[in-house]
Amino acid sequence: MTHHSFRYLLLIFLAGIVLASRPAAAQQSCESLATLKIPGVTITLARSIQAPPAFEVPSTPGRFGTPNGLLVHVPFCRVAGYATPTSDSHISFEVWLPVAANWSGKYVGIGNPGFIGEISYAGLVRQVEKGDVAASTDTGHSDIGATSEAPSAWAIGHPEKVADWGYRAVHETAVAAKALIRAYYGRPEKYSFWSSCHEGGNQALTEAQKYPADYDAIAAGDPAYYITHLQAVSEYITWLSLKDGVKAASYIPPSKYAVIHRAALDKCDALDGVRDGFIENPMLCHFDPATIACPAKEDLPSCLTPAQVHTAKLIYAGPKFADGKQIYPGFDPGSELGWGLMAAGPEPLSISTGFFKSMVLNDESWDFRTFDVSRDTKLAEERVGKYVDSTDPNLDPFKRHGGKLLLYESWDEAIIPPRGALDYYNSVVTKMGGLKETTGFLRLFMIPGMGMCPGFGMGAGSTFNALDVIEKWRETGVAPDRIENAHKVNGVVDRTHPACAWPKVAIYSGSGSPYDAANFTCGIPKW
Repeated sequence: MTHHSFRYLLLIFLAGIVLASRPAAAQQSCESLATLKIPGVTITLARSIQAPPAFEVPSTPGRFGTPNGLLVHVPFCRVAGYATPTSDSHISFEVWLPVAANWSGKYVGIGNPGFIGEISYAGLVRQVEKGDVAASTDTGHSDIGATSEAPSAWAIGHPEKVADWGYRAVHETAVAAKALIRAYYGRPEKYSFWSSCHEGGNQALTEAQKYPADYDAIAAGDPAYYITHLQAVSEYITWLSLKDGVKAASYIPPSKYAVIHRAALDKCDALDGVRDGFIENPMLCHFDPATIACPAKEDLPSCLTPAQVHTAKLIYAGPKFADGKQIYPGFDPGSELGWGLMAAGPEPLSISTGFFKSMVLNDESWDFRTFDVSRDTKLAEERVGKYVDSTDPNLDPFKRHGGKLLLYESWDEAIIPPRGALDYYNSVVTKMGGLKETTGFLRLFMIPGMGMCPGFGMGAGSTFNALDVIEKWRETGVAPDRIENAHKVNGVVDRTHPACAWPKVAIYSGSGSPYDAANFTCGIPKW
């Protein structure tokens, strides 16, 4: 061995001794977190919760509130605070940290539906009892005093609060949560996860696009990612159905939704080779509601009048700009049982109407009957698009971070037209060089028979657990190709069905029960 080699090895050995002798970062007590200095953040509460006995979460006075009797059965450190990234910001959050002996090493962010300005205590309870650190935010505003007619009145005259809701609040909460984790445990989290649906799915894509280092794996469910166009399609369907009142010839009474749904299934359920109660791929279904038109000048419960046929066709087609360009996809055959959320009335859908009143027009007296989908969509883009839309297809920073993104969409969704998620997925694949460059970190699952997020399945798919999927993917490195869903009645599974990584779909084997996922394979169909 040369003199220089010996000297080099000696330096490595001595460096190893020095590093090994360094103590780990000091852990802090729960109560001491009250004085932790985090830029732009004020900690208002840091308290050790001992359990047993079970801790009962105090209910909140907001519009939705915390369910009475919500209990936590494990000890944890409860921290509350707020972030002020601007002078008009007040982003409240809570971070719950299991005691060190129970910590899984994971951090899980909790999403928010719609415009909701409340901490999700149910989500915090669920995760802390699993041993995860969890954080939730009110997205920068309070729902106290909000009404169903004005769910977003807080936005009028407060563009910074719109920005907080649109993209800043979740990031600010993640930054604070990770600082608290490092202080409390003396080390950072091993993995950080996000899994949520609807607006929570929009928050998911916002994180992947704008703050790619916040989370290691993200599940974006039925994402409301293109807010200005999504709220436009929602308002458009409400306007189509209700602008002339529920007695108008064009109004489709909710009693006829089942009639349309049955006709769509009769036309397309068996396209995949088996009748199983839902349409496997609605994009292949060419259902025309004119096939169930009533006899001339009659309006019967089992058919549609000509004016109702026209309304149904427009709901399927979705809105367009004046030049004919699609604003957002319409709903697909199979979704009809959920049309009442937007189209039944007698009042307009509060979320989309509130969006235009409060965020776009700053006018709570605005009448939805004056809505012009082409004009008002462009106005929304101009005024708030930069705050609320999450359409950037460049996910290269998230990919380089090692992130995994599970994008899933319910084919029977009746609030967010499902092809919107497919449009975003295709834009990412195109931007990043094709499937070969994306399939290792991005997977899309179009889930048949599931409506409006997991738990709302009209068919199979109601027990879909996206968080479990992304945890396994990130921890093992094995990407999901197939996810089996189960539908339960009174807690008992009565059917299972697979969802497949797009563009593959479930294909019936030709024998066995169509209600058993074992009798389906994933592949590219020849239908």
